[in-house]
Amino acid sequence: MKQPDSSTTTPLPSGTSSRRQFLRSSAFAGIGVSTLGLSGLRAAPANSKLRVLSIGVIGTIGGTDRKAVASHPMAEIVGLCDVDSNQLARAAKDHPDAFTCADYREAFAKHADKFDAVIVSVPDHSHAPIMLTALGHDKHVYGQKPLVHQLAEIGMMERAVAAKPHLVTQLGDQRMALPGRRAAVEILRAGTLGKAIESYNWTGSPNPGKYFNYEKVFTEPQTPPANLDWNLWQGPVAEAPYRGLLAPVKWRSWWDYGTNGLGDWGCHILDVLMFGFDELKDPFSVKTDCKEPASEHFHVTPCKSTIMYNVASDKFTDKTFPVHYWDAGQVPSPDQLRIGEQINGGNRTAIICEKGTLVLEGDGKLEIWRDGKMTPGLSEPGLPPFPRLNHWHAWVDNCLGIKTELRSPFKDAVRIT
Repeated sequence: MKQPDSSTTTPLPSGTSSRRQFLRSSAFAGIGVSTLGLSGLRAAPANSKLRVLSIGVIGTIGGTDRKAVASHPMAEIVGLCDVDSNQLARAAKDHPDAFTCADYREAFAKHADKFDAVIVSVPDHSHAPIMLTALGHDKHVYGQKPLVHQLAEIGMMERAVAAKPHLVTQLGDQRMALPGRRAAVEILRAGTLGKAIESYNWTGSPNPGKYFNYEKVFTEPQTPPANLDWNLWQGPVAEAPYRGLLAPVKWRSWWDYGTNGLGDWGCHILDVLMFGFDELKDPFSVKTDCKEPASEHFHVTPCKSTIMYNVASDKFTDKTFPVHYWDAGQVPSPDQLRIGEQINGGNRTAIICEKGTLVLEGDGKLEIWRDGKMTPGLSEPGLPPFPRLNHWHAWVDNCLGIKTELRSPFKDAVRIT
């Protein structure tokens, strides 16, 4: 694919375009524009509204993100972009003065002077191309989880963020705003429970429902619905025919488009570990046990994984630290967790330490187990107050130069991912 100059829109991907080529062209398009100093680009000045482009306006989470950001009194949705014309029309009713387009590259090529920040709420496979383009155009970015779809994209994102330290980024990790989750980080960092031994993390995702092709049904190719631009939806993935039970919402189970339950819930249970222990950087091994091999098209479920980290620190009992990650509703036993009763279901993080076990639910309920007895985590002595924190508004505030608590910027999201 030809590398575009700063005045052209990146060509649409073709069946022969590789993911790497598409990422390079998307990223270079943005970097070229910002390097040349396109007139009209600006950081949002103090006392003015943050002008926001919403990409993926409804989908699985886009509507929630867009409306939450728009509810900030100093934010305004000025642009809407979606490959589904029906969803675009629905969102336009909420923002009648916003410009609209189907291709995000058109938004940057034609309207870059009209917005300061971007919400990226699209399927996993398109996260990196869009976010890299936005950063290259000097736009603040709110990006949905998981941060990227491919491991190679983590390095691209890390370098892009490092090159733009003035930009405010935020992962769609909204549960980190809950008091119980923030308290868990404080307890881990303070070493209240002594040295850490290991961690168990489990989730009910993937599960039967609207987000997953749980039965792994591979339907026959068919004509895409008239409202869906299938070429644009595929983005950086090699051209393939449209199939039912894929778009618009059941893409998470597919290798090419989603990241299964790990991408769906991983950040919401692994984030506390990353915030609590700076030593957890790159794992040196990952072992996964599954009931069957993965198929050509679909992720395999259920799985049990153990991720091993080197930890040269007195915060841990050993030089290595195991993080166990179980999906699809698999739950460790009380003996494994060293607690007094069986926990069933849910999405939880458990950190086993010398003096007790911290158990944290995805939605913020925090428990501390010592000698088989439980006490509420928020009653632990020495914790600071945790004032109400609006995850989306915190991003807007920081974009406007108002320094408030921000969870989780991309520099942290890289480690979580």
